[in-house]
Amino acid sequence: MTVQGVSDPRFDHVRTTFGRLFDGPIRGGGALCVYENGVPVVDIWGGTSDRRGKRPWAPSTGAMLYSASKGLSAIVVHRLADRGLIDYDEPVAKYWSEFAGSNITVRKLMLHRGGLSQLRGIASHPGDLLDHELMHTRLAMALPDRHFGAPAYHALTFGWLMSGLAGAVTGKSMRELWVEEIAEPLGTDELSLGAPPKSSDMVVAEFVDPFLVGELALRDSLLSAVSKLPISLGAMAGAVHVGRGSANLLKGDDPALFDAQMPAANGVASARALARVYAPLATDGTLDGKRFLSPEAVRSFEAPYRLRLDRALGIPMSWNHGFHRAPIPVANGFGHVGINGCFGWADPATGLSVGFVHNRRLSTMVADLGAFLWLLPLINKAAGKRRPPTGKSGRPGLTIAS
Repeated sequence: MTVQGVSDPRFDHVRTTFGRLFDGPIRGGGALCVYENGVPVVDIWGGTSDRRGKRPWAPSTGAMLYSASKGLSAIVVHRLADRGLIDYDEPVAKYWSEFAGSNITVRKLMLHRGGLSQLRGIASHPGDLLDHELMHTRLAMALPDRHFGAPAYHALTFGWLMSGLAGAVTGKSMRELWVEEIAEPLGTDELSLGAPPKSSDMVVAEFVDPFLVGELALRDSLLSAVSKLPISLGAMAGAVHVGRGSANLLKGDDPALFDAQMPAANGVASARALARVYAPLATDGTLDGKRFLSPEAVRSFEAPYRLRLDRALGIPMSWNHGFHRAPIPVANGFGHVGINGCFGWADPATGLSVGFVHNRRLSTMVADLGAFLWLLPLINKAAGKRRPPTGKSGRPGLTIAS
């Protein structure tokens, strides 16, 4: 695949590796952007963004983030906490009056320890997932389950818990807050919760996998059986499964999923927007000389992470403030990876932030972590190389074209 865009020469091998990700019978496309100490050093893209393979991927092309959406929804809550509107150690019910879990603190929710990971009793069929207000109401009425206090990945409920909390404090939807708390302060319109507004320059990439709907239908059948098991595997399925028919949410040229507000799953962003969001988290909370988060908030994201068995995922994970570390020691920092391999990441130790998006099928990227575990070590290694001499301006980094 021909790779477009610009990159610092130190990242030539990263550029080559990125191109190889999209070789194969179902190629699709994607983009990768890297900031170093708040300055872009990689901004590359390639492949196509439509099913027919006719529309070239553009630098402003957006892709579905899946669970990488969680990091952005968490950042909204952190911005509110920075202004004193939320205290992590206070009960959620202090802010969200309808919330029944009186012993659940904001911190517990952000650590996936709130005991509200399961969709059983919250959503009875896939269509319920499209109604965020209904999800707020049902989650507010729910009581924590047997996993309360232990890590259990809130695969979908995390987003509505964040939006219910943030909405109770601000009176605004999470879609509005993504714009007001993230996009506008950082000067980008290349991210949105669900489909972008018509005024946006961002065009959403189509799902390119012709087998996607059939693949999801098969998973529906398997998850329906597994979700009934009273074991950890059952908890994993119960966090994402609401009955057969989930595949219908992704059907057609204008999937219903894009019209909903699922703050844990249906965010859309370009790679450059995602890298820009994480750039202040990789420094001291500032970008382009403007304060985005307090230094204290950023330092709290760097707190030592402990690997503990996640009761829903069935693997050891390190959760902190809505982010996670790499489950195996291939990279430092924190961020969030989506089920298809899209991710946003920040590493304060190196000053690096990374955004990677694509429109490939869910299984091609080897579940959640394939591209993530491959790209991040290469990016870190490249960043450690001696920088070549700068141009006449003396300013390192790249000029990102519009």
